[in-house]
Amino acid sequence: MRVVIFGASGMIGQGVLRACLLDPQVDSVLLVVRRLLDVDHPKVRQVVHTDFTDFMAVRGEFEHLDACFYCAGVSSAGRSEEEYSRITHDHTLAAADAVSAANPSLTFTFVSGEGASESSRSAWARVLGRAENELLGMPFNSYVFRPAYIRPRNGAVSQTPAYRLTYRLTSWLYPLLHRLAPSHTTTTEHLGRAMIAVVHLQGSAPAVLHSPDINRLGAAVGGAAPGGELR
Repeated sequence: MRVVIFGASGMIGQGVLRACLLDPQVDSVLLVVRRLLDVDHPKVRQVVHTDFTDFMAVRGEFEHLDACFYCAGVSSAGRSEEEYSRITHDHTLAAADAVSAANPSLTFTFVSGEGASESSRSAWARVLGRAENELLGMPFNSYVFRPAYIRPRNGAVSQTPAYRLTYRLTSWLYPLLHRLAPSHTTTTEHLGRAMIAVVHLQGSAPAVLHSPDINRLGAAVGGAAPGGELR
């Protein structure tokens, strides 16, 4: 399996990259980055690109891909809806167009969030919902991941200072939170494994995955049950 990851420097992207490096089914990993990451692994190749609205200059790098794991994103805090939409919607759709051009049977996974909906009164939820709907309408296999609370594992660290502090202060509460609300919790480890697992589903199973689906896929040996159904 040949994959490309957008957002490998972020907390979720770190978890997805780790899962790809550990999975023997993943042969190569292309990282699209704004600056080179400190990653030295025989599977990994990095391409530096700063304009996420236009990938024409690097489209040749996207040939012969099986999957795109889109983990890039920012917090909506302190941003106008226009700015948040440009980063969260426009950049995502530009990447989807670029990677799918030479790979019509590609699987594209997008990390959204619980509560995303175009009809929401919250700007962040509307923007994510619009990005989701447009991706699901594109001519490739697309999966939307809607996690709620994500626990960083195996050294994954958020690039947002406020989130970093929150995770540091609340990490001890996770076991209790998971017991009380298991359907609203997951980990970066399960997210990474689940993203790899959906590639094998080839468009089957629910296109929108919530935390229970992510955990089920992430914990399952081999990822998917016979027939491509979630187990």
